[in-house]
Amino acid sequence: MKERTVGFYEVVVLKDGEARRIPELMDWDGALSDLSQAPVAARTFEADSQLVGTIATYDMQDHLLLHRVKDAGEWLSVMNFDTGTLRELEQSAHEGYLDTSVICFLPFGNVVGIMQGGVSAPSHKALETWLNGIQIFPGSQLQIRPVVTHSEVEKLKSASGASRVEVKIMANKMGALSERRGGLARTLRVAGESYGEISVTMIISVPKKKELKEHREHLLADLEEISDVVTGAERARARLVFSEPGGPEQTRLVELVEHSITAKKRVPATDGEGRSIRIVSAVDAILGAAAEHEDALRLAVDAGGS
Repeated sequence: MKERTVGFYEVVVLKDGEARRIPELMDWDGALSDLSQAPVAARTFEADSQLVGTIATYDMQDHLLLHRVKDAGEWLSVMNFDTGTLRELEQSAHEGYLDTSVICFLPFGNVVGIMQGGVSAPSHKALETWLNGIQIFPGSQLQIRPVVTHSEVEKLKSASGASRVEVKIMANKMGALSERRGGLARTLRVAGESYGEISVTMIISVPKKKELKEHREHLLADLEEISDVVTGAERARARLVFSEPGGPEQTRLVELVEHSITAKKRVPATDGEGRSIRIVSAVDAILGAAAEHEDALRLAVDAGGS
């Protein structure tokens, strides 16, 4: 079963040449519903390639399938691997072969999740071209940009503890830990010394028990000690604890390094009886990845809590 990448992107609007975040959630449900009733011509836009949108409904929710129509001049063939027989495919004037991407519009922040069916399937830039080309929201010039987490390393100074830390450090950063004495630095350093030129991913989680408050404080102190290193890490995030005198503790997920939010998911193409379930599997994978990364996605696009 092949792994595919789910990418997350934010839809923004261009005004006076500047990309601006849209403060309210656009009516994607209504737009997709309208498209489901529209003729093929109204869902088609031709730029560098011909792009066509269709609507797939799953669990009473509409999702977008964006297709790139293969050029009529492409040489396409099918081989029977049992016999070696080769058959050339010819496109008719009324049919076309498609590369397809599955696109889910999330219910917050004008965020979309995209899974490409192949390397030639429509990308987020093709989605941008198509949305503007068919004028899905007349009068609006849309731009699709990757959702990128923002480093908030300065939040470490105002936190009272850390309940969870996730760090991925590549081999070329290990040398910067040589003089650090905290637990995080020591553990990462020992792994590097033991196994050589490796990348290390480490997750430490402290349960939310009152008697473990000192452990959360200790974890935060160790993280602060290597904050200059983790900002250059492959990945670094922490769930920080903030407390007010006499008030309850609050936690917040903080990204310590900027990166695009993506996920790898296994997507079955057929069910146990051989029936195609690629689209359903892709939708499940996108929505599953969105749920896993919801805190980070909301934080990155200023969408607030769920």
